[in-house]
Amino acid sequence: MDPRPGQTTVWYDGSCPLCRREIALLRRLNTEDEVRFCNLDEALDSTLPAPRAHLLARFHVQGPDAKLIAGAAGFVEMWRALPLLRPLAAVAGNRFLLALLERFYLVFLSLRPLLQRLMFWLESRHSKAPAAARRQSAP
Repeated sequence: MDPRPGQTTVWYDGSCPLCRREIALLRRLNTEDEVRFCNLDEALDSTLPAPRAHLLARFHVQGPDAKLIAGAAGFVEMWRALPLLRPLAAVAGNRFLLALLERFYLVFLSLRPLLQRLMFWLESRHSKAPAAARRQSAP
């Protein structure tokens, strides 16, 4: 799916359980198709705006002008495109608050591998739970 002129594009790690959950929520907020979500696991290298490893290392967004924006500034760009989150973008666009958000994002990035392992573990437990429940209820 090619972007419409003026559309914001979010590049995300489709193998990351945290990212998948976040994108699922954002898709529900994307009521007017203002944002195009591109799973890096499914994208061809020739369609990427930067090397895949670079895009996977941090959150990246391409604004309507096709400029690639990373980190907290990328989140603010995405929020600006979603009507429900525009007020948040207006506040977070302040350079002091944006610098603080970037620091928080860097802390999150250092914790991301641990959080991903926790989410994988929780997902595996959740996917096994129904099968175990069926075995217990079988005659």
